[in-house]
Amino acid sequence: MGMIRSATPETTARSRRRPFRSEKAAAAGIGLFLIVFALACLFPFWLMVINSFAVAKSLALHGYAVFPSGFTLQSYRFLLQGKQLFLSYGVTASATVLGTAAGLAVTALFAYVLAHPKNRYGGFLSFMTYVPMIFGSGLVGFYLLVVRWLHLKDTLWALVLPYVMNPFYAFIFVSFYRSLPYELNESATVDGANEWVVFFKIIRPISTPVIATIGLFYALQYWNDWWLSLLFIDNSDLYPLQLLLRQLMSQMDLASLNHGNVLTLPPSEGVKLATVCLTIGPIIFVYPFIQKYFVKGLTLGSVKG
Repeated sequence: MGMIRSATPETTARSRRRPFRSEKAAAAGIGLFLIVFALACLFPFWLMVINSFAVAKSLALHGYAVFPSGFTLQSYRFLLQGKQLFLSYGVTASATVLGTAAGLAVTALFAYVLAHPKNRYGGFLSFMTYVPMIFGSGLVGFYLLVVRWLHLKDTLWALVLPYVMNPFYAFIFVSFYRSLPYELNESATVDGANEWVVFFKIIRPISTPVIATIGLFYALQYWNDWWLSLLFIDNSDLYPLQLLLRQLMSQMDLASLNHGNVLTLPPSEGVKLATVCLTIGPIIFVYPFIQKYFVKGLTLGSVKG
């Protein structure tokens, strides 16, 4: 019968060192992968920014390059020479701020009514909220509602009101509200608080993650929208940035087709890229302020128990 050897301190330390090294190697591999993935995601943005400064000849002969052969500010001078870009910035910013604030207020309050366990009409309201997600009114009915009945044509509200209530976002709020203990409402009601006080003093402060997440969705929707302005805006002073970008692209393509020597024109591709850089920049700065709420807001209410 062989003798059983007791573990020495050296063997114990060696056995502990092996898992620790493997964990460090795995963490290093994951970190390297994330760095490569982040660089791959940033590469299109680099091409967009660097080629917005490229000269027309470089873009015409070599296309998009990691490092163009020549640099110029001609595209940005072309965009900033008039007041249209600044007017469009004001329209888009106003529609985004007003629409996001109104959308959050309406959606959060409506979802609270849907999620309230004492609401006897909650099932009917949920059904009526779900139906528009499946069946739309059609483009003709939508246009007549905004133009003929609400008289919102060529107004800022035509860019705001149609997106104020999003049923999908409302159901995300409902899922979050139902994950909260109802004892919060009962204790506040015992103390004499009504539903308005319960919502604004108790429910809203603990709903910051989901409010930040839905607020980001609304802000992106309003900032990137061009469809409403194409339908309801004829006044050029009310053109948002995305419609301005669309028109600039069409005008530059038409000018390139009608002109004999494209190298003497303002760089059409450079103008497009510069416009994208100027329009996408502000909305990117929103992410750092709500990043800590974003993932938490998406997952809150998805796990029960």
